Amino acid sequence: MAGLDDVFGELFQGVDAAILFSPSGSYYERCASIEDLDLIVIGTENTVGAETFVELPLAFDDIRDRIKFGLEGAIEQDLIEDGDELACATSVFSDGIDTVSRVRADAETRTGIYDLFVKSRAEPEVVKAVLELAVELGKKGQKGKPVGALFVVGDAGKVMNKSRPLSYNPFEKSHVHVGDPIVNVMLKEFSRLDGAFIISDAGKIVSAYRYLEPSAEGVDIPKGLGARHMAGGAITRDTNAITIVLSESDGLVRAFKAGELILEVDPEAY
Repeated sequence: MAGLDDVFGELFQGVDAAILFSPSGSYYERCASIEDLDLIVIGTENTVGAETFVELPLAFDDIRDRIKFGLEGAIEQDLIEDGDELACATSVFSDGIDTVSRVRADAETRTGIYDLFVKSRAEPEVVKAVLELAVELGKKGQKGKPVGALFVVGDAGKVMNKSRPLSYNPFEKSHVHVGDPIVNVMLKEFSRLDGAFIISDAGKIVSAYRYLEPSAEGVDIPKGLGARHMAGGAITRDTNAITIVLSESDGLVRAFKAGELILEVDPEAY
């Protein structure tokens, strides 16, 4: 009769590295004692003093997001390579590690999400909330119709100085923040109208209906993208903001930092 090693041993056969997500000190020590095992720790903090570590800006409750983000970071830091077979150990049902998944590293599916969080000066929860809002808009549109939207996140004071109002600002005297379900409903409704949303580092909605006025000289965006993407790319070159742009024409969500495209995702596949 087959034993557990015979059934589950295939999970670990021929792996190129083991990746531990936020392990305890004792768990890490046990794994570190295994000879010829490349070990990578991924988490919000390097509490175990691991030599090879990838920082997560958020804990990511969804295990798929946790692994996807962590692997992008490991690829970005050249810790793993395309095609590597990895044993990913993480927690799902308890505080300790209780689940192991075998995953193949795939550089082709790299989205740039790691760059988006790492290169933003805004709080990670704010970046996550804006990205998820743009993705949801991309999936559902507004009243069944596709919409485009432009969110400028961070360095709000400088961004306001490099833009002008297209209409009244419904958030001028408010203190609402992105991520609040009621506020997100408002943002979806306003997305039908022209102009950018300006959001502070801490997530406060500073303004809607802003016309961005940065210089577009020298900004290189992919062919086929229009004025919304050009403005979104240009404002990140002139400020320390990031922009998250939902395209009305092709439905993709893109992000810019320092005048460069750093992320492109299909909302339906996110």
